[in-house]
Amino acid sequence: MSPMMQHYLEIKKQYSDYIVFYRLGDFYEMFFEDAKIVSKELELVLTGRDCGEDERAPMCGIPYHACDVYIGRLVEKGYKVVVCEQMETPAQAQGNIVRRDIVRIVTPGTLTDGKLLDESKNNYLCALNIYGLTAACAFCDISRAMIELTTVNGSDEDELFQSIINELSLFKPSEVIINAPGERVARLTDFLSQNEKCSITASAGEYFIPDQALIKNQFPDECFPEGFSISGTDGGACAAIIRYISETQKTSVPEITEICAYGSESFMSIDASTRRNLELCETLRTKERRGSLLWVLDKTKTSPGARLMRKFIEQPLVNCRAVQLRQGAVAEFFSHTILRDDVRAALSGAQDLERLFTKVQYGTSNARDLIAIKQTLSIFPKLEALLCDTSASELSSMYNSLRTELGEKLGALYDFIDRAITDDPPFLVREGGLIKKGFNSDVDELRSMVTESREYLSQIESQEKELTGIKGLKIGYTKVFGYYIEITKSNIPLVPDRYIRKQTLTNCERFITRELKDMESRILGANDKSIGLEYELYLSAVENVKSYADAIFSAAGILAKTDVYAALAEVALKNNYVCPEVDYSDLIELKNSRHPVVEKFTNDYFVPNDVSLDCGRNRTMIITGPNMAGKSTYMRQVALIVLMAQIGSFVPAEEARIGICDRLFTRIGASDDLSSGSSTFMVEMNEVAYILKHATKKSLIIYDEIGRGTSTYDGMSIARAVLEYTTGKKLGAKTMFATHYHELSELENSIDGVKNYNIAAKKRGDSVTFLRKIVRGSADDSYGIEVAQLAGVPAEVIRRARQILKKLEEENANTPVQKTEAVIPEISLFDSAKNILAEELKSIDVNTLTPIEAMGKLYELTKKAKEL
Repeated sequence: MSPMMQHYLEIKKQYSDYIVFYRLGDFYEMFFEDAKIVSKELELVLTGRDCGEDERAPMCGIPYHACDVYIGRLVEKGYKVVVCEQMETPAQAQGNIVRRDIVRIVTPGTLTDGKLLDESKNNYLCALNIYGLTAACAFCDISRAMIELTTVNGSDEDELFQSIINELSLFKPSEVIINAPGERVARLTDFLSQNEKCSITASAGEYFIPDQALIKNQFPDECFPEGFSISGTDGGACAAIIRYISETQKTSVPEITEICAYGSESFMSIDASTRRNLELCETLRTKERRGSLLWVLDKTKTSPGARLMRKFIEQPLVNCRAVQLRQGAVAEFFSHTILRDDVRAALSGAQDLERLFTKVQYGTSNARDLIAIKQTLSIFPKLEALLCDTSASELSSMYNSLRTELGEKLGALYDFIDRAITDDPPFLVREGGLIKKGFNSDVDELRSMVTESREYLSQIESQEKELTGIKGLKIGYTKVFGYYIEITKSNIPLVPDRYIRKQTLTNCERFITRELKDMESRILGANDKSIGLEYELYLSAVENVKSYADAIFSAAGILAKTDVYAALAEVALKNNYVCPEVDYSDLIELKNSRHPVVEKFTNDYFVPNDVSLDCGRNRTMIITGPNMAGKSTYMRQVALIVLMAQIGSFVPAEEARIGICDRLFTRIGASDDLSSGSSTFMVEMNEVAYILKHATKKSLIIYDEIGRGTSTYDGMSIARAVLEYTTGKKLGAKTMFATHYHELSELENSIDGVKNYNIAAKKRGDSVTFLRKIVRGSADDSYGIEVAQLAGVPAEVIRRARQILKKLEEENANTPVQKTEAVIPEISLFDSAKNILAEELKSIDVNTLTPIEAMGKLYELTKKAKEL
C-alpha cells in the first residue's frame, strides 16, 4: 500500500462504522466499500485509484467546497460521516504525505448546518441512561444552550419501555445514545425503525460514566435542578450528551450551560398513542404535516418561531398563570391589527439565528453566515419600537429586555460585524475578500499594493505591444504558471530574444520576462499575505461573535415568542376563534365548538356542537350513533380544544371555559403490533390498561370503541367494566365514551354522573342523513347497513344484509328474553342453579380490584358459568 492509503486505512480502522471523507487536493475521496456505498447512495461515478496493490481501489469523490450537501444526504439516509482534512499544504509537507487529521464527525443528532435540517423542528440528540427499572432521558438540540432532562420509572420492563417511548415520541430525536445492551436495545431499535426516523448508537457505557469534574466544569452550580444527582442516572445521561458532542465536533461545548428538568408537573402528559391518534404534528396515515393541528396553527414567519410553535403543541402547560400570560400576548396582537401586521412584516426578514450561531460556535460557519446574523440583528430595533406601547406582560417583558442591556449588546454585535465583514463576501473563507475596507490598515495596504501592481501590469502590456509591434499580445495568469505573455503562432517571428518560452499551446506560445516575474512576486506575495491576514481577522471576528452567546440565545427566544404569539392571533382572527377562560376548575364547557382541522377540509357548513363535562353530574358522556356520523370527530375536537387552550391559543368555539387537565388519553382504533406479537385486541387492551393505571381525576379520557375485537358478550363486559371504573369514585375522570353497545346507555340510570348522548340522524326509506348534531339520549339504531350502502358496497350485498337483519330481528322478537338482562352477564348468574357463582361474586370487593384483575376475575367467572 502507498503511504497515503496506509494512513487512510488507519483512519478507517478507527471509524469502521462511518463513511470516511478523505481530503485529497480539491476533493474529498472515498475508497473501497465506502466508495461503493456513496456511489450508490448519491449516484456518483465509481472510479479507481492505484494504491500499491495489483487491483485498483474503488474510489469516488466530491468537491471539497460542496461537502456539506453530500454529507447531509448521507446522514439523512442513516449514515455517519468522518471528515479527514488536510492540515497543511503540499508545500508545507515535511514527509512523504500531507498531514491529515479528523476535524469533524457528523451524525444525525449532531448536524449543525440549517440547510441540512428541517427548519420547522428541533434536531434532538438523546442520551438514554437505563439502570434497573429507572431511565434518565436527556435531550439536546445543539443549536440551543440547554439539555432537557427527565427521569422515568416502571414497575416492570413493559411499563418502563412504554414510559421511554412516550418521551421519545415527544421529542422525536434523530439519534439516541443508549447504554443498555442486549434485549432493551433490540426492542427500542425495532420500535424506532417502525415508528420514528431515528438512529441508535449503542454504547458500552463509556459515555455514561458519571464525572463530577466534567459536569461541574460544564454547568454553573445554579443551573442544577432540584434533586439532580451528578453521580446518578441523570448525571450520567448529561455527561453522555457532553462527551458525545465534544467527540463528534472535535471541540469543547461551552455554550450548553443549562439543564432544564421537566416532569408531569410541568406539562400536560400525553402518551405516544394519544399523540398519534390526535395527529398533533403529523397525520396518522401519511405522516404529513398537512392535516395536523400544527398545520392549522403554524403561520409563523421565522424558523425559531416554527420550532417553538411545535414545542407549544407538544408540551401544553398545566400552570394556569403561565397559560394566561400567553393568552394576554395573543389577545394583544388579536386586538391590534396594525401592530400584528407590522410585527409579522418585520419578522419576515429574519433568518435562523439559532442555527447560524451554532455554526459559528462549532467552527463550520463562513462569512456569509455572519452577514445573515447581522441582517437578523437589524430587526430588533424595529421590534423594540413596535412593542413599546404594548400592555400584555409577556410583550412588555420582551420590550424591556430589548431596551436595556440586551439591546445594547445586539447593537454592538451588529456594528462589529458591519465594520468587519464585507456586505457580499465569498462563500470560501480562505480566498480573501472577507474583510471590509477600513477595518484593518494592513489589509488595506496589501490590497492597495495588489491593485497598483495590477495597474502596472496593464502598463507593461501596453508597453510590450508598442515595443514588439504585436497588437494581439496579452498578459494572462494561471495558478500553475503564474503571469505570462501570450502570443499567437502567426506573430512568433516578432518575439524578441529577451522573452523566455514557458509553454506551447495549439494556437499560441506563452512567454515570461524578468520584469514580469518580479511583478508577479510582488503581486502574489502581497495577495497571499492579504488572504492570510484576512483569514486570521475572520477567525478573530468569529471568536468575538462567540462571546455574544447569551445575547444571541436571548434574542432568538424573543424572536420566536413574538412570532408564535402573532401567528396564533392571525389564526384566531381568520378562523373565528375565541379566547377561552382557563382555570383550575373541573369544567369543560364549550358552546358551538368546532374541529380546528376538519373544518378546514369541509366545503359545506361545519356543524358546531356544545360540550359540558365536569367531575360531578356530567362526568361521563356515553355517545352512541351510526358510523360516519361524527362521533370520533366530536370527541377529538374536544381533546384538541383543551390542548389548544393549554398552549395559550384561542379556540374554535363561541364560548369556552376549560379547567386545566393534567393528562390527556385517547383509545382510538388499533392495529396489530406484529413486532411484539400482539393482536389488534391485545393492543387495544394494553392501551386501556395504561389509561386506567395512569389517569387521574384531573385527566380527560377519550374512549372510541372498546371491546370490538372479541365476542359480543366479552367485549360488552369489558366495555362496561372499564366505564364503571373510569367514572367511579376511585378514578372519576372526565370521560367521553363512544360505543355501539347501545345496552350500555342504561348506565345513565344506575351510575351517577353518566349521561347519554347520540349523533342525530334522519332516516328516509333505505337512506340515512347524518345531521352531525350531538343531542341528549341514546341512539335507536346503528344504521350499519345504510353506512355500508354509502360506502359503495354492491346493491346485491346490501339487499341480502337487509334480509338477514329482518330475519334476526323477527327471531329475537319471538324469543322470550328480557331486553336488558340478555346482554348483561352478571344478572343471569343469580338463578338457583348457580348459587356458587353468586356467593363468589358477593365475596369480591370491586373497589379494591385493579382493571386487569377485574378482567381476569370476569374471565374466570364466565368460564365457570359455561361449565355449569
